[in-house]
Amino acid sequence: MKIHFGVDSFQKLNSSVVTTGTFDGVHLGHKKILQKLCSISTKNSLESVLLTFTPHPRIYLFPNNNLKLINSREENLSLFEDYGINHVVFLKFDNSLSRLTYLDYVRDILIKKIGMKHMVVGYDHQFGRNREGSIESLNEISEIYSFETYEVNPVFVNNNAISSTKIRNYIEDGELEKANKFLGHNFTLFGTVVRGQGKGKELGFPTANVKIFDKNKIIPRDGVYAVYIHYNNNFYEGMMNIGPKPTFDLNDKSIEVNIFNFSQNIYNKKISIEVIKRLRSVKKFKSVNDLKLQIEQDKILSLNVLNSKKKHNNFSEK
Repeated sequence: MKIHFGVDSFQKLNSSVVTTGTFDGVHLGHKKILQKLCSISTKNSLESVLLTFTPHPRIYLFPNNNLKLINSREENLSLFEDYGINHVVFLKFDNSLSRLTYLDYVRDILIKKIGMKHMVVGYDHQFGRNREGSIESLNEISEIYSFETYEVNPVFVNNNAISSTKIRNYIEDGELEKANKFLGHNFTLFGTVVRGQGKGKELGFPTANVKIFDKNKIIPRDGVYAVYIHYNNNFYEGMMNIGPKPTFDLNDKSIEVNIFNFSQNIYNKKISIEVIKRLRSVKKFKSVNDLKLQIEQDKILSLNVLNSKKKHNNFSEK
C-alpha cells in the first residue's frame, strides 16, 4: 500500500477505482465499501485508490466543537492495509479544498489527478462545498466524465444503521460492547507508559499509566474496563481504570492498566489496549482496604468477561 500526501505526489493512473471519505474508525459500513472497492479493482485489473483528509473536515471547520476521533491516522492506515488497497491519498483539508464544488472535486481531483474510472461511495455520502454533492449528483455527471458509480447500502446491527457518530456516542457513554459490534473490531487505545503516583503498586495491583499519542483520540467514559493489552508482540489480559482516584483525593484524570501475570519494566514503552467492556463507575471508597477488595473483584469479573470473549472468538490478536 502506497501512501501519498497531496495529489501532487500522486502519479496519475490511466484508470483507477476510487473511494473517498473520512473513514473514521473503519467500521463495518466502511468495510463493505472497501470490499467493494477491492472487488472492482480485482475484477477489472485496476489499481484501487482511497482519498481521505487531514485534518478531519469537522475539526478544521468547527475547531470549537472539540470533535474526538475513533482512530488516529496511523490506526486507520493499519486497518486500510488489511484490505489490500493500492494507494491511500491524504488531501490537506483547508479553505481551498472546503470551497471546491462537488463538480470541481470530481473533475479536477478524482478524474484529472487520479484517473478515476469507477467510484465507490456509501449510500449517504455527501461531499464538496456545503456537502452539496451526493450519489444523485454523481449519477448526473458520470456519463459526461466517463466513470461508473457504485452505491453501497448501509450495514445494520440490530436494525440500527452503523455510523461513526453512533460509535463515538457509544464510546463516550462507556458502551464498548455496542461500539465494538459496530466497528467489527475492538476499539483500541495506543500510548506510551509514563510514571504515575504508584498507588496501584501500594494496593498490590501495579499499573501502567498510559499517555495517549493523539490529542484528538476519543477516550471512553470514566470507569473500570476489562481489556486486552499488546506489548512487544505479546498479548495479555488486564483491567483499566480511566478517571481520577477519589479514594486518595486525587482528582487528575489518568488512564491506568493493570496487566495480569506481568512484571516487566515498561516505562517509556509503547502499548496498545483493546477495550472490551465497562465493569463499573469510578467511586470513592470508605477505606483503602475497601478499594483493594473491590479491585480484587474487578479482576475476577475482568477475567470472566475476557474468557467469555475468547470462547466466542470475538477479539483480535493483531
